[in-house]
Amino acid sequence: MKTVRTKRSLLIAGVAIFMTCSQAFAETAPEPLALQKIMKDMGKNMQVIADGISREDWKLIEKTAPLIADHPQPPMDEKVKMMAFVGTDVSKFKGHDEKTHEAARILGESAAREDGYAIISDFATLQNTCLMCHQRFRKSFQEHFYGNR
Repeated sequence: MKTVRTKRSLLIAGVAIFMTCSQAFAETAPEPLALQKIMKDMGKNMQVIADGISREDWKLIEKTAPLIADHPQPPMDEKVKMMAFVGTDVSKFKGHDEKTHEAARILGESAAREDGYAIISDFATLQNTCLMCHQRFRKSFQEHFYGNR
């Protein structure tokens, strides 16, 4: 009987310690940047466009491309943190963003003309602009702003 009480006490103590540590971690875990939600939304829009291409739904692509071209911007305080982090590469970072905006705008124009060949080519260009930025900045952003995940 004493062994059961000891085990129960140890279990309760372990749960209490776990909950305390979990709460402490949650309080120190970094807040996600607004950029993270913006990127997730753009990823969803890219999937919508890929689906639209596969179904030749040019109107869907025409409607979705501007959501990427004119994606929301992070709040100013977050932009300042991001620009401070990229430092001397700020022009490269902004250049990637500008290329993405332009590629999405052109994709929307091709969709308005219902030019399937141009749409596929323009979507590939858009994907490449995303990839160039991600390959240059994503890993370092994740490590800097969120630690090793």
